[in-house]
Amino acid sequence: MRDTNPPITTTLPPTLVWLFATAAGLSVANVYYAQPLLATLAHEFGMTEAASGMVITATQLGCALALLLLVPLGDMLNRRRLTLFQLALLAMVLAALACARSTAALLAGMLLVGLLGTAMTQGLIAYAASAAAAHERGRVVGMAQGGVVIGLLLARTLSGVVADVADWRAVYCVSAAIAGALLLLLWRMLPPPALPHKKLAYGTLLLSMLDMLRHNKVLRVRGMLALLMFAVFNIFWSALVLPLTAQGYTHTAIGAFGLVGVIGALGAARAGAMADQGRAQWTTGAALLLLLAAWLPLSFAGAALWPLIVGIIALDLAGQAIHVTNQSLIFKEDSDAHSRLVACYMLFYAVGSGMGAIAATSVYALAGWHGVCALGAAVSLLALLFWRLTLPAEKT
Repeated sequence: MRDTNPPITTTLPPTLVWLFATAAGLSVANVYYAQPLLATLAHEFGMTEAASGMVITATQLGCALALLLLVPLGDMLNRRRLTLFQLALLAMVLAALACARSTAALLAGMLLVGLLGTAMTQGLIAYAASAAAAHERGRVVGMAQGGVVIGLLLARTLSGVVADVADWRAVYCVSAAIAGALLLLLWRMLPPPALPHKKLAYGTLLLSMLDMLRHNKVLRVRGMLALLMFAVFNIFWSALVLPLTAQGYTHTAIGAFGLVGVIGALGAARAGAMADQGRAQWTTGAALLLLLAAWLPLSFAGAALWPLIVGIIALDLAGQAIHVTNQSLIFKEDSDAHSRLVACYMLFYAVGSGMGAIAATSVYALAGWHGVCALGAAVSLLALLFWRLTLPAEKT
């Protein structure tokens, strides 16, 4: 469905672009706080190494439910009110998670954090895409996505530091306080959203996503690339904590490895700008090659520190470029369906992330770190081959 409102031609003020990027980064951080804590959570709640991946999988299930049920609401309701309401709920859930005393309560809390954290993050990206003019949409989405990458990477560091100073429960107490402060900031600064041209019933809204998946070739291709790329990401990050913990690294040291990946966020706005200039396929191919090559230094991570650092930089830079290019392409046209488009696209992400997390911990239990690297390289190669084979489909 096409929006008949006049297209936006003005450029977003830098303060608003930074607001979207900051808010998206702080929102997504909640989804990733648990990764450096897997070994601690497994010990406290009596889970095996293989079963500890269920903590991440529960979070990703929440992500999938958010994409199916909550994110599309941005095309139906006032985005500003919806964002503030979801953030208030998220602050309460984080505070409750800090008090979890059973495995069931832990997994339920992780599911709700994934649900609300994802609804916030993707809702803000759709908000930014709708507010941006067509000529700058790739750059604006790239900036917002850069905030997401920095948020998820710094989340691991913050989580590790707080857990070492206090304990894992303090991590979620701090995150609840951050969510409360962010709520006040957004209440004061979020711009009024453009209202959808045509009102849809909730059921019709959700069913329209099936039509998008059936008829939008670019959405399908870019969604599959997202599934494979995020599976690669979670294969690495979900398994990394296990060998590092076994080697005696503290939570702070494990979380600090995430800081290395912040370099990847620097390529976010550039990748979006290149998509605005018509170079999306070139960026995609180069990034997929880099994603595959990253596993070579990562496979030597147990022998020295520098291969791990080089591999993390390459992995995050490649993944960021792919993700921003994907979103720039699916948001290319002015539309009143940006929330549903991002929901459909990120459903592929949630599936890939959940599969990657559970596969990584299971493969590590069977074949150790080299088995994890072989799995990551195989999925990266599959993504490269898929992109090459589907190039004609995206051009038609």
